[in-house]
Amino acid sequence: MYCKIPFGKIHNSNPRVIHLANLIGRTPSSIAFKLVNFASLDPSLKARGIKGASNASKLDKVIWNEFYENWEELPFESEKLLSKFENKSIELLNNIDINDLPEGKTKLQVVKTRVNQTFFRSSILASYNNTCCITGIKQSELLIAGHIKPWSEDTKNRLNPRNGIAINALHDKAFESGLITITPNYRIKISNKLLIQKNSIPLEEHFFQYQNKEILLPSKFLPDVEFLKYHNENRFQS
Repeated sequence: MYCKIPFGKIHNSNPRVIHLANLIGRTPSSIAFKLVNFASLDPSLKARGIKGASNASKLDKVIWNEFYENWEELPFESEKLLSKFENKSIELLNNIDINDLPEGKTKLQVVKTRVNQTFFRSSILASYNNTCCITGIKQSELLIAGHIKPWSEDTKNRLNPRNGIAINALHDKAFESGLITITPNYRIKISNKLLIQKNSIPLEEHFFQYQNKEILLPSKFLPDVEFLKYHNENRFQS
């Protein structure tokens, strides 16, 4: 739940908080209180001077660290647990078409991958409040939860929200191709492969105007500086 809702919507009147409280037999206030405790442990919030609650327990820290250090497995385990409380299959809970699945062991692998992808997207869009970090577009259908360090190159951090950005499809393709990057101080940098095309109006409208501008920062799960350094040094076509 902490990953899936925007930081500014952690309160006891949030319908999702109320729903979870009803599922597990707690009060909405207790759920909201626990979420704020987790916020106090979030290093990306600490980096921005946001403290959250000051009374997180030792167990809160244990749970936070366990989850934060095992993004590859625990999101899926969490979704399996939630499906039991919801009394729904994990496929139905995550809008997976069961008619589109293979049989046997391969089915479980495909389901896990799709559940994890859904979790990652939910986490990223919630962190950025359904807003493109470059253009400010707020239409979720046009947004992609893009990886900073590619999915294929870092299995441990495939689902780590700090390895993701909310970005529109055009700029996601440019980011993947190394035609743009985001510097460790969160500024947009355009490749010289584009910049040399000085008189291109489309490039001016879609790329040049963003050169050296700061991205729209998320409310939580700030992009990890080390992942940004990796993209600058290994993917960006300077």
